[in-house]
Amino acid sequence: MTRGGEKRLSHAFSIGVWMLVMGILITTSQLARAGQTEGFTFTKDIAPILQRSCQNCHRPDSMAPMSLMSYEEVRPWARSIKQRTGLRNRTGVMPPWFIEKDVGIQRYKDDPSLSENEIAAIAAWVDGGAPQGDPSDLPPPRVFSGANTWDIGEPDLVVSTPSVSMPGVAPDRWGALEPVPLGLTEDRYVSAIQVKEFSDVSGGVGGKFIFHHALMTMLDEHGDPSGVGGWPTTTTGRFGWTFDPEVGRLVEAGSELLYHSVHLHANGENTTAYMKVAFKFHPVGYKPTKTLGNTGFGTPDVDLRPMVSNQEFHFYTTLEQHTKMTTYSPHMHAPGVRFCIEAIYGGRSETLVCSGYDHNWIRAYQFANDSMPLLPKGTILHGIGYFDNTPANPNIVDPRNWTGFGHRSVDNMLLHIGPGGIALSEAELRREVETRREVLGLADGETVIGCPLCGVAGLTTASQDQD
Repeated sequence: MTRGGEKRLSHAFSIGVWMLVMGILITTSQLARAGQTEGFTFTKDIAPILQRSCQNCHRPDSMAPMSLMSYEEVRPWARSIKQRTGLRNRTGVMPPWFIEKDVGIQRYKDDPSLSENEIAAIAAWVDGGAPQGDPSDLPPPRVFSGANTWDIGEPDLVVSTPSVSMPGVAPDRWGALEPVPLGLTEDRYVSAIQVKEFSDVSGGVGGKFIFHHALMTMLDEHGDPSGVGGWPTTTTGRFGWTFDPEVGRLVEAGSELLYHSVHLHANGENTTAYMKVAFKFHPVGYKPTKTLGNTGFGTPDVDLRPMVSNQEFHFYTTLEQHTKMTTYSPHMHAPGVRFCIEAIYGGRSETLVCSGYDHNWIRAYQFANDSMPLLPKGTILHGIGYFDNTPANPNIVDPRNWTGFGHRSVDNMLLHIGPGGIALSEAELRREVETRREVLGLADGETVIGCPLCGVAGLTTASQDQD
């Protein structure tokens, strides 16, 4: 070996030792915060975590490829569980929740993510030999109503799309599916919707998806588009979507569900799959009180260089109406690893949210009710996308290639999917701000992320009747 090679090897070894020491120190610090550094067991410490954050998918006949319901099922996967949970918000993390916990809004609906203490407890349990512990410490098992229960609760209606097939290795395909009658005899408003992919691989449920995304439209009784928009895009790994109770989506009697744009991609196995679409309805007689807003924006200007990490692109839009932003829904493609949105208003800029990104799990995050950004007309939304086009990104097919905007998974996209908001009048915005101040107990001059007007007291007195 040359002297230069010896120096490089020595330098790499020094870096490796430093990273190992730092990892030990960080883990020890996390465990100290948890008040415990040893003695973790499955029955007492790990099972409750799995019940809350993992078993919705990791159970028989559900989406995940293995069940994690018992110690006997979990033990062979212990080191993988430690590795995946330790990724936090990066590609590959389990559970698949990528919100960064040190910046932006932190309160979301249906958040399954683990705390630092829980991540450290799993690591300590695995490093300690993954002991089972006292069976009497085991919490009561979760009871599921049946195989493939729905995140949105028991649906009122479930319909299935026609099946499609993809070879294990093939180019991407686009097209439409035949429309599916819903069988409704009266108009109904939808309160929640969820779509699941079912296939003949990986146990027949979920597993290796072939539907990258599918755009839906409702057809009226004459077969024409109904004109009602705002339906969520079905994307790989997406969970249930609950609409804000003030803006339910109308489905007319005699309607048909049409997936007018479906993107299929190969998954390595010959696969035949279809989608089940579940609907929950508002009670008969419900009427929406607000109109749908749009927080969708993006850019085709993605010029991704080969073999380069941390490539950063920016895009902007200006809100043309007062808006309550209900959902954060980033969309990139395989090279995407991080996404952020900032709000600029009245001379101030703040980060609303940042998240990691994994093209295998295209998540939409619904803000908690008292965390939904209340953004005045004229607010500039600033999106930032980060890409890694190197071998370090496991989703990249060949990082030697330049890529730009395109519809294939090997191309790139950079957008925030809308709609994900509610349009507000002047008076509605003022009332929302005053309610937010009261709920959070904000003092005069005190603001929170996503509410630039929250520091102004008495907004409603100036305009009680402006609509």
